[in-house]
Amino acid sequence: MQLTAADWLVMAAYGLVALGVGLYFARRAGQDTDEFFLAGRKLPWWLLGTSMVATTFSTDTPNLVTDMVRTGGVSQNWLWWAFLITGMCTVFFYARLWRRSGALTDMAFYELRYSGRPAAFLRGFRALYLGVFFNIMIMATVTLAAIKIGGVLLGVGKYEVVLLAGTVTVLYSATSGLWGVVVTDLLLFVVAMVGSVAAAYYALVQPEVGGLTGLMTHPQIQGKLSFLPDFGDWRTAAAVFIVPVAVQWWSTWYPGAEPGGGGYVAQRMLAARDEKEAMGATLWFNIAHYALRPWPWLLVGLASLLVYPTLDSIQAAFPHLDPSILRHDLAYPAMLVFLPHGLLGLVVASLAAAYMSTISTHLNWGASYVVDDFYRRFIAHGREERHYVRVGRATTVGLIILAGIVSLWLENALQAFQILLQIGAGTGLVFLLRWFWWRVNAWSEVAAMVVSFLVAVYFQFVHGALGLEPLVPSLQLVVGVAMTTVGWLTVTLLTPPAALETLRTFYRQIRPFGKGWRRVLELGPEDPGPPPGGVAAGFLGWFLGVATVYGALFGTGFLLYGNPLPGLACLGLAAVAGLGIFRVLPRVAL
Repeated sequence: MQLTAADWLVMAAYGLVALGVGLYFARRAGQDTDEFFLAGRKLPWWLLGTSMVATTFSTDTPNLVTDMVRTGGVSQNWLWWAFLITGMCTVFFYARLWRRSGALTDMAFYELRYSGRPAAFLRGFRALYLGVFFNIMIMATVTLAAIKIGGVLLGVGKYEVVLLAGTVTVLYSATSGLWGVVVTDLLLFVVAMVGSVAAAYYALVQPEVGGLTGLMTHPQIQGKLSFLPDFGDWRTAAAVFIVPVAVQWWSTWYPGAEPGGGGYVAQRMLAARDEKEAMGATLWFNIAHYALRPWPWLLVGLASLLVYPTLDSIQAAFPHLDPSILRHDLAYPAMLVFLPHGLLGLVVASLAAAYMSTISTHLNWGASYVVDDFYRRFIAHGREERHYVRVGRATTVGLIILAGIVSLWLENALQAFQILLQIGAGTGLVFLLRWFWWRVNAWSEVAAMVVSFLVAVYFQFVHGALGLEPLVPSLQLVVGVAMTTVGWLTVTLLTPPAALETLRTFYRQIRPFGKGWRRVLELGPEDPGPPPGGVAAGFLGWFLGVATVYGALFGTGFLLYGNPLPGLACLGLAAVAGLGIFRVLPRVAL
């Protein structure tokens, strides 16, 4: 597709605003690492929550959702909808604890909670493991989606996309730090939402689709609309619904949905003004991420089945595409060619916004690990703050270069999604329990990391090479969770706990509730007393939060499907549960 002057004008205006924000905050961000990585811990809940939503709204997300809808129907989105349970658990049990820790990164947690050389090793190793290896995989997935969108819409080669997109993003993220990232994210989120709604509208008005009514009544679409899988097909139901809801949400570490919070979600909580703001940020993030955004993507995915029913039809419409990247996730950018000029420029800008918001966050987050948890801690302790900021900016550039190289190797977003799930399979439980069970130690986490990684490597490279029958991803996940959980629990019971004084200091500062600390609660006159906020209130808030979001998500879906009674019932449930949250929050956030 050829962009007109109007399209380029819209895109240029957006790019100039993003770069302007970066330059505006450059001086403030360069003062010290607290400003560069946490914006001085002065950010309000609405800005932090929106920043998290913008980060998860990346170029690969609509591609991934389209892939799921085309191959398995709407119900296959339970693969990521199930992570809402994790997110709401973080809101009501962990957000306050993270903010109370006062750490610069979530990696610093390890030397607050554990003791000795194992704690230091875990902090440094995991900083590089997540901040470099895992982080590069995530950014490569996002860049892969940008490559496909650039190929479909602009006919641009993958090397040109990697070079241009990476250069523009790194310019403002390396200069402005977290201040520029979160402020720009607010703009990016608005632009991206407008773009996704516009894409859905023009997908529905295509002659092959016939509007919303035509889409919902088309015979080819009927089998794709159910919110739940067909439980008559046990294998599919287990893979799509049972395993994600029963196992995946608590057992698997995935960026943006870490059990107990972590990564850039923890970074945003640590950057909040106080504990209440941290809770509000994560609550708004989960509502917007799971209830507000999915339906425009789902509608485009469903409409694409009528416009491009097969991969061959996509190839016929875009003969210049490299056949090696031809997958169902290409259907989303292929649907954007029907947008009128001017609006097309806005939508392309919205996709660029989605890319930049995610990449800039991951660059800043990954650099914080490398600088504070590895370089400052183990290599160059005691330097001036501006020195660490300069190292952070250099690390930012290095990370984007490595991510671009890896993106040229990946094939599709769903492939990367499953690889990341498998690598983190089974580690989630240790992240949940380490706050509330004193017996968890540094070796517990080392064991969880090592076993989960080895299992992922085995399934990815060894299992097939041995000539064994391939296992479906859901079964691989369950096997990985079982082996990892047994492994880290065994190591926990065979190794000594952290030093008693470290445990008591951690409890005094964090005050986690629960019975798991009774063995170390003999604190004498310095005992701070029971932690604020009740367990019952936390569980009630968790339940109401999940009910609110799922009620809004499925209520909206029923209305779009032309079923007003169940739609209004679900929305009514969401409203009642939402009111309940506001009554519970003061009891949790005491």
